Parts: sequence; structure tokens; C-alpha cells
Amino acid sequence: MLVVRMSATKPTDEEAAVLAANEAFYGAFSRGDYQAMAKLWAQHTKVACLHPGAPLLSGREAVMHSWEQILNQAADWNMRCRDPSVHVLGSSAFVTCLEANGDESAHLAATNIFILEEQQWRIVHHQAGPLARPEPTTPGQLMN
Repeated sequence: MLVVRMSATKPTDEEAAVLAANEAFYGAFSRGDYQAMAKLWAQHTKVACLHPGAPLLSGREAVMHSWEQILNQAADWNMRCRDPSVHVLGSSAFVTCLEANGDESAHLAATNIFILEEQQWRIVHHQAGPLARPEPTTPGQLMN
């Protein structure tokens, strides 16, 4: 596992756990693994998702239906998280990053919000939107 942070300091145990959950999210995304994706999303808390160019989705049923549709098309994708930065706020946390398909330039900025649910970091919100211009990839920037 390659974890790249904007800070040169070693992540705390909590930060590392959130980054691992974030990495699992991008792994499920890239593999088109709906079952793994469903396990990453909170089950006892309200969730929301804003995919690029799509309307805001609220509620687990709507969010998971959208992921099922997206992941059925993911066979040719290798969605990666680049330059992740984690922020832990007690029992919630968020990760900001750039998203790229494989080794292509990053074309989206994303925020993934997590809560601690049943001792696991689970996603309650994912939002991704286009960058003003693609950010070229340099060696060592990708996580996945």
C-alpha cells in the first residue's frame, strides 16, 4: 500500500485507518466491486453522494443504486486517488484528493467524508467534480 500525504509527517493510527478506508473505496471503484463498495458506506447514518455532472443523491438506497450502475461500467477504469490529505475530527473524518484514471492526468477533485460506525470508518458522503485543468501525474503521487 502506498500512502502519499501532503504533509511529510507520519500519519497517526486514526489517519492511517481513514486513509485505508479511502484506499478501499478506490479499490472497489477500480475493480467494479459493488459488494465491497456497499460495505464501505455507512448503514445506520444518512448518506449522500454527488457524482460529477449528476444531481445530488440522498439516502442509502439512491446512493447505492448509483454505484451499482457506475460499477457495472467500471471494467475499463483504474480510478486512482492522488495526493490524499486526511483530516480526523473525532468520530468523523474527511479526505480530499485528486482523481485520475490510471496514469492519466488527474481530472477531478474529490472529498470523501467518513464516520466511525461500529468501529469501522465508513463513507457518508462522496463528492467529485472537474478540475479547471488536468493535473499531470508525477511518480509517487498515486494511491491504490
